[in-house]
Amino acid sequence: MNRFRWLHGFAALFFMLLLTACARQDSTPLRVGVVHALTGTMATNEAPLVEAVRMAVDELNASGGVLGRKVQVVVADSASIPLQAAKEADRLIKQEKIDVLFACWTSSCRKAVKPVVESSHHLMFYPVQYEGLEQSPNIIYTGATANQQIIPGTHWALKNLGKRVFLAGSDYVFPRIANRIIRDVVLVENGEVVGEAYRPLGNTDFSALIESIRVTRPDVILNTVNGDSNVAFFRALQQAGLNHLPVLSFSVDANNLPALAGFRHDRHYTAWGYFQELPGEANQRFVRDWRRRLKTPMPTSDAIEATYNGVKLWAQAVNAAGNANLDVVNLSVASQSIAAPSGVMAVDARTRHVWKTVRIGKVAQDEVGGGFELIFDFGQTMRPEPFPLYRTREAWDVIAQTEEIRQPEVLP
Repeated sequence: MNRFRWLHGFAALFFMLLLTACARQDSTPLRVGVVHALTGTMATNEAPLVEAVRMAVDELNASGGVLGRKVQVVVADSASIPLQAAKEADRLIKQEKIDVLFACWTSSCRKAVKPVVESSHHLMFYPVQYEGLEQSPNIIYTGATANQQIIPGTHWALKNLGKRVFLAGSDYVFPRIANRIIRDVVLVENGEVVGEAYRPLGNTDFSALIESIRVTRPDVILNTVNGDSNVAFFRALQQAGLNHLPVLSFSVDANNLPALAGFRHDRHYTAWGYFQELPGEANQRFVRDWRRRLKTPMPTSDAIEATYNGVKLWAQAVNAAGNANLDVVNLSVASQSIAAPSGVMAVDARTRHVWKTVRIGKVAQDEVGGGFELIFDFGQTMRPEPFPLYRTREAWDVIAQTEEIRQPEVLP
């Protein structure tokens, strides 16, 4: 028996050494696949993420590549349609033979791509804050979970903006489940949800939703509207004379601000782990490099940083593994950490999500969308809990399944 174990261990070691040797001799480029919306309602949010991948890859290539191999980027447009994202992911994996995938913004998109990645035993990085209630052996989640954004952000809003809350969202998985979690927080804090309403992704008619806000007179609006529908939402608030109401947005980032600047919403806040305005040389260098690359003042954002960090985590995992074999890299990446512009980003091996902090920014008001004023920092990095601990995993699974069945996907 001992001899058998020794031979088995020797064979495994020999196989790993063989893979490493082959990797060192391989000069073919590594291929990074990207599926994001370049058209449609999510393009404003997602197009910059493609550039974030390219920036990170160019930095890798400038320093010698990964395992001495150049890295190529292969981009596909999801057109803001989840089923199209799944189709393109499948094509990149099977036909383009990519070595890793960076994809999606909305949870509808992620949930469409997830079975494609899992059935192919591939590796995907997802860069956006989301509702949680998910783990996958084939996905690394570099955005925030609910306990790293939605829950602490709601606590902050109830303490600082008021306890009578209106929930406004786009009609798909993330807003529905996020608002279910928000209701739990409001209940614990002895607050009140005075209204809850949704509009389809890409929709521009917010008249009924705005009327509900006017009638219920909340202290604060918690906003999970996504994509360019936010322009219609904030325009409608201004036209109704409600732009004095505090709004805490969970999906509006710096790239959305220029389109919202004209509505002069003086009390607009957001909750993210990263803001361009963060102090520190690492972030200042990141912002300088980003601006120099784009030759425009286009701001960085939480999702841009999370995308960039994901590429660096993948490259570090490949180098640590000594080869680009998907199974080996998938194991390696779960133990990686990097010095990111926002601070140390470490993958939690238990959940395959990352440790993050949360900060609150107030939208600076000027005519061109002036970024954020940082007004609160929770001051500690939080372990990701994709299934918040105040319910069992089984209970969360039921909630997730109920919301997905009750609310069919609404395409723009």
